[in-house]
Amino acid sequence: DLFIKRNRIKGLCPHCAALALFCLQTNAPAGGAGIRTGLRGGGPLTTLLVSQHPACLWRDLWLNICERDKFLGRAGDPGKKEPHFTFPWLAEIDGIQAVSGQTAPIQVHPFHIFWAMPRRIRLDMENLVPGDCDLCGRPSPGLIRRFFTRPRGLNYKGAWRHPLSPYYENKGEWLAMHPQPGGIGYRHWLPWVLGVNARSRNIQPARVLSYRTSPPDSRLWAFGFDMDNMKARCWYEATLPLYGLSDCDEDACRRLQAQVEYWLAGADLAVFFLRTAVKNAWFDEARGDFSMVDASFWSRTETDFYAQLKTLIEELAVNREAELDASMQAIRIDWHKKLVSACLDLFDNVFVGTGRIDRQNPRRIAQAYQQLKRSLDGRKIRQAVGRPLPETPVGKRGAKKSAEIATS
Repeated sequence: DLFIKRNRIKGLCPHCAALALFCLQTNAPAGGAGIRTGLRGGGPLTTLLVSQHPACLWRDLWLNICERDKFLGRAGDPGKKEPHFTFPWLAEIDGIQAVSGQTAPIQVHPFHIFWAMPRRIRLDMENLVPGDCDLCGRPSPGLIRRFFTRPRGLNYKGAWRHPLSPYYENKGEWLAMHPQPGGIGYRHWLPWVLGVNARSRNIQPARVLSYRTSPPDSRLWAFGFDMDNMKARCWYEATLPLYGLSDCDEDACRRLQAQVEYWLAGADLAVFFLRTAVKNAWFDEARGDFSMVDASFWSRTETDFYAQLKTLIEELAVNREAELDASMQAIRIDWHKKLVSACLDLFDNVFVGTGRIDRQNPRRIAQAYQQLKRSLDGRKIRQAVGRPLPETPVGKRGAKKSAEIATS
């Protein structure tokens, strides 16, 4: 209902009906008792490699093809060659899964992962009528107007790892990532391209990124539905640059990963300080949706992030060891300054300073602004971004003690 209003689609041509069915099976959200979610959960995130200047669909698809022998050896049972182990609608469901049972990778052929069937749906191919398809508008000799459905489709459990999705660890279980409110931005570059391996967060990029060496002009295309149970709240889609990352060796990628972790940790703290300052400036006890503050911050700092990312990848590719450490430190200092500038500018010129003076509390605004400046130059954000800490002034007692140590 969000994308195509109710009662506007009454007949689909076979082409559009097949695409709609595939879309539902791929993104199947939770729908109540016996209504299964997709193999990757409801509304999974998909990432694909694409060319910066695509020549044709086939060229982009070929970037995401794995060699057959490698693919067959990763999951599933290649010995299950009967057609229904790949295309499950070709036989009764109990040929794969027992009643009220579960479906694990070993029960099907490895190719099944692209043709999952959490929903049991049959199109009515007998009562067809000629006409124009309500979705694509093209004439068709037989429009499909009805379908039949039953609950309890294939119930996917176990070590499923779809090659086109990044995965995160949750209590020892690996789950496919899903788009979230707020869209796709540079804060997703590291986890979706190189991954994150931290104590509090462990994310692995989609396996498709390890299939082959990507061309220098390739980008990462990320897309998917933001689902709220049965409702599609939004469709998100973006491309993230790779800047010839394939020219970097494994050691260079590790160094890049460590540096970008600093940048993103600093950005996360900066946007938190900004959001807090805006809340304190507006209200004594502010509640509600402040996502517009975060969205403005990520948008404002995106160009600077990708500019320094491109510079660092180019330096890592040529492997100038003697210059790298100093360069990385300089980039972190410059990034911190850009975060400070963006936060103060958004506070002054977007969220607080431009409001009507008769509706503001100058004292509260001044206190929030000063606290924001202190936070943005404090020890916590300096540690997060990897910048040297400011020298702590020595008090009288400290000075006296230092003098005693020096004379002893």
